[in-house]
Amino acid sequence: MNKYKILVVDDEESIHLLYKEELEEEGYEVHSAMSGEDALKAFDAQEPDLVILDINMPGMDGIEVLRQMKQKKPRVPVILSSAYPEYKQDLASWASDDYIVKSFNLDDLKSSVRRNLTK
Repeated sequence: MNKYKILVVDDEESIHLLYKEELEEEGYEVHSAMSGEDALKAFDAQEPDLVILDINMPGMDGIEVLRQMKQKKPRVPVILSSAYPEYKQDLASWASDDYIVKSFNLDDLKSSVRRNLTK
């Protein structure tokens, strides 16, 4: 079976480790980027099937990264991930395919990943 590739973009190392461990257990191939700039390079190089993208990052924020990714490959699902639920009301975040509030319980994230990869 061909593994789905997921790109996790977050400036927090602990999130990378948590998401990588949990998503690899589900059978996904997980790649990481720590900044918006690195995310765009990895998006081109890795050609992920899905992106999990933090909004609040230094430098280029997740909304700008989302915009550029959707311009390049509109069919690749992007799940915005933030510790702040109020971003969900931001019209710019509506371009994403889903919105998840960060939590140590990854059930919502995992079900969103499954749902968006089987669309």
